[in-house]
Amino acid sequence: MARYRFRRTALVVAPALGALTLAACGGSPQVPVAGTVVDQEFLLKGVTGVERVGQVTGAEAPGDTTQHAVNFTDLGSMFEADGKVWFVFGDTFGERADDFTGGGGSFWRSNTLGWTTDDDPSDGITLEGMILDDTGSAKELLPSKKIDGDEMTVIPTHGFATDAGMYLHYMSVRKWGTPGEWEVNHAGLARSTDEGQTWATLDGPVWSGDSGFVQISPAHVTVDGVDWLYVWGVTHGRFGGVSLARVPAAEVEEPEHWEYFTGLDDDSEPLWGSDPGEAGLVLDDTVGELSVVWNDHLGRWIMTYLAEGRGVVLREGVTPWGPWGEPFELVGATEVPGPYAPYMLPRYTQDGGRTIYFTLSIWDPYNVFWYRAELVTG
Repeated sequence: MARYRFRRTALVVAPALGALTLAACGGSPQVPVAGTVVDQEFLLKGVTGVERVGQVTGAEAPGDTTQHAVNFTDLGSMFEADGKVWFVFGDTFGERADDFTGGGGSFWRSNTLGWTTDDDPSDGITLEGMILDDTGSAKELLPSKKIDGDEMTVIPTHGFATDAGMYLHYMSVRKWGTPGEWEVNHAGLARSTDEGQTWATLDGPVWSGDSGFVQISPAHVTVDGVDWLYVWGVTHGRFGGVSLARVPAAEVEEPEHWEYFTGLDDDSEPLWGSDPGEAGLVLDDTVGELSVVWNDHLGRWIMTYLAEGRGVVLREGVTPWGPWGEPFELVGATEVPGPYAPYMLPRYTQDGGRTIYFTLSIWDPYNVFWYRAELVTG
């Protein structure tokens, strides 16, 4: 998963007027998302002070996840529910040889879930527990066939919560290809109504393996008093751009209520359609494992992702559909052995949002780490 390819980036939408409100699950205050005017200047000038704070998973993590047979794992997207922050992990393994690199080892589970109530990101994050099986090991939540060319694994790409329960968005991977490329059967949702103990795969919505919503990053946004999920998505692999969808949070299980951004009208207002195949790009780049959150310091959206060939980057967005500013490097492609999956959570910031924190997966040693960075605006 470490082959890199360069492509010139391009913004594909113009600024648009709008007024939204961000609403995070768990009782966080609602934050006004200001509208914009044509030619408004981007505020973000760069990032500084990027450093590794600690480890989230593995034997060296403060929570020592090896006690639950989580010796090696990746991803680590986050969402809030039931007074906890939930960490969503991908392919997870037990023991393996010391010279092994990347994903692999004994006791393979396609997905696992940990949690914490740790509110201080400055000294790292301690996982306080995981969803466990009867033996005390981290449990595979969504089963997979583990057959190459049929269904190799089922990877959760993000989680979120509504009044109806907790949800995982997943992709059914048919086959891993060359680094940065893989084939996907489909993507869909699973729901838990017992705080993550058991999960049911839903009949809908389901997205094709070639759609722009194979991997996602969701955010709760209030529009005219209605709680919506805005969902940024990318296709399989790491060589596509970012699309955008939205759905009333209460209707997330009803495919006919999903709307897909198709462009802007003559008044620069967003247009929405019912067909995910007609979704337009809000950002054209080589995007892998994206994360999009509202940032109080900027009063704007920020997006992190692996830009294939260039490492992990951060951009500023004026509205959910853009425009998106230039990419600023967070972690270079060769700075650590295979960085990917930089995930943020609005809760984990300091200095009014000037300092952000994010998880980062590193291919060697195939574990999840905790990083910080400071946004530069002057």
